[in-house]
Amino acid sequence: MKKHDEKVIDANGRTLGRVASEAAMSLMGKTKATFERNVYSGLPVKILNASKLKITAKKLEEIYHTRYSGYPGGLRVLKGTETAEKKGLKELIKLATYQMLPDNKIRREMMKSLKIED
Repeated sequence: MKKHDEKVIDANGRTLGRVASEAAMSLMGKTKATFERNVYSGLPVKILNASKLKITAKKLEEIYHTRYSGYPGGLRVLKGTETAEKKGLKELIKLATYQMLPDNKIRREMMKSLKIED
């Protein structure tokens, strides 16, 4: 794979969904003329100023993330406030972007080229 340019997104004062959707579009490669659904041709994305993301307390209460261990009773539900306290806003951006990508084998490769900095 040849070396690509890197898309830089500044999250300072922007909302979570807008930053995540812009990152997802670039990771998928939909911003390029050579877009193909079955081939990873996206740009690596770097998100700056993740700690200065604009997100309200009400939105943090509405957001939730689930994890399932595969065992009966193994479903864990975390609210956005708990995730932000434990892992920070970086993890919220990462999870939001992950959920906006297509659910296929290429998604893991796309997420490897996402870098988030404070």
